Amino acid sequence: MKTLGKKIRLLRHQKGWSQEDVAKRLDISIPAFSKIETGITDINLSRLEQIAKLFEMTVVQLLTFNDTEQQDKYISELEITTKRLQERESDIIQLQKKIIDLFEELRRSKILS
Repeated sequence: MKTLGKKIRLLRHQKGWSQEDVAKRLDISIPAFSKIETGITDINLSRLEQIAKLFEMTVVQLLTFNDTEQQDKYISELEITTKRLQERESDIIQLQKKIIDLFEELRRSKILS
């Protein structure tokens, strides 16, 4: 059951949902949902159907989807997002340098006046 829990966690991450979000949608406690994801709790058929429906899948799709392929896609998207974030951080640093330079220039011009 740990494999199923990992699939559910991956699907949850892909949707951008927290454990609390999913627990509320399933009308269970956060610790109960956490136990499902970690494989501590076995899932009965009705709960499995509820989870599959939540992720817009059939039970068969939920049980058989290739989580490695999905993880690779998720990791790829994460790497792209991380690269974009690093580029934005670089842009911010450049803008901060420009602000400092302008401030120094303004300060110098006031001193010389």
